[in-house]
Amino acid sequence: MKIQAMLPSVWEQVSNIYLEGINTGNATFQKEVPSWEDWDDAHLKDCRIVAVIDGQIVGWAALSPISRRCIYAGVTEVSVYVSMKYNRKGIGSALMKSLIEQSEEHGIWTLQSGVFPENLSSIHLHKKYGFREVGIRERIGRLDGIWRDVVLLERRSDRVGNEDY
Repeated sequence: MKIQAMLPSVWEQVSNIYLEGINTGNATFQKEVPSWEDWDDAHLKDCRIVAVIDGQIVGWAALSPISRRCIYAGVTEVSVYVSMKYNRKGIGSALMKSLIEQSEEHGIWTLQSGVFPENLSSIHLHKKYGFREVGIRERIGRLDGIWRDVVLLERRSDRVGNEDY
């Protein structure tokens, strides 16, 4: 397996994996995959990666800003998706590890994620990489007409953002 930068040319494969996640009902509030242009606009230009096995994209990860305000430039939202055919093969771990390393190289000090409580494998993955549960956002949004909770997870870098001012 190789972890490499996500290029626009692989969007079709990436979007198929995203659609798999959407279809589970436990990965995102999104109901459809956005266009490349909309997705590209919503995510950082750095810290976009894919996992590749035998030339096939099997997972992806990216960061999106939590705010356009400059004070929050070092705080981002994590997305990690793995093809269902490749679950439980260490791909999510490889993506998360690489994403954390790249985020710190780009001056990001806080990673956060909102995960449905039913998505136990995602919560486990985050905690494995030092995310802590900050709380539960109860009934934060509806999915298919049903109110859903979201577990808020956060990871503070021990390498970036600890300077005294």
